[in-house]
Amino acid sequence: MTDHYAALGLGSAATLADIKKAFRQKASLYHPDRNTAPEAPARFRAVQEAYDVLSDPDKRQAYDDNRRRNLLDSPIDTARDIWLNYFSALL
Repeated sequence: MTDHYAALGLGSAATLADIKKAFRQKASLYHPDRNTAPEAPARFRAVQEAYDVLSDPDKRQAYDDNRRRNLLDSPIDTARDIWLNYFSALL
């Protein structure tokens, strides 16, 4: 499971305005027409998917519920995924 909040560089308490702002920044940074790095298209798609889920109130609620459930089911695996996603966004 990908962490949509990490893809946008946000915390789970982010408002819709925060989500829109982060999406615009990340989308312009990773847009394939502006960024020629080999990983740019994949990161751009991840940012788009994160925005699609987090900007819709129903999808966001379902995602947050599933995210909380996964934290309870396998906290070690979830922590590892979050940690790796955090560092991959920084590098």
